Amino acid sequence: MNDALAKPVAVPSALSGPYWEGIAAGQLMLQCCAACGHYRHYPRLLCDRCYSDAVDWIAASRRGRIHSWTVAHHPYHPAFVSEVPYTLVVVDLEEGPRALGRWQGDTPCIGLAVHGEFVAREGGADLVFSRAG
Repeated sequence: MNDALAKPVAVPSALSGPYWEGIAAGQLMLQCCAACGHYRHYPRLLCDRCYSDAVDWIAASRRGRIHSWTVAHHPYHPAFVSEVPYTLVVVDLEEGPRALGRWQGDTPCIGLAVHGEFVAREGGADLVFSRAG
């Protein structure tokens, strides 16, 4: 018998479906307002700049700079017990929005240029950032 707990699995909705489909294809998909061109992340029904509900989905570059980072010492879910400690980074994407992901590499620093890739795992994929270049 396997006593390992399963990691939480996302349940896509009509609103978030293109985001999760993008991850399955290795792409970070962002919403772009079809009325004013403002990018947004996480998926939302309305543009937070002009309140339009017209939206296009674009594949993000996954490039940006570290805005903040932290080391998680306590698992937020029991399935992550074996993975702590791990480092999380908040990245200012080139397109404007911020994205949260895991960090791979030496100690991160604020302002460092980074690039993200999706790393497959059972039940999904993790966005993992590392030093650009």
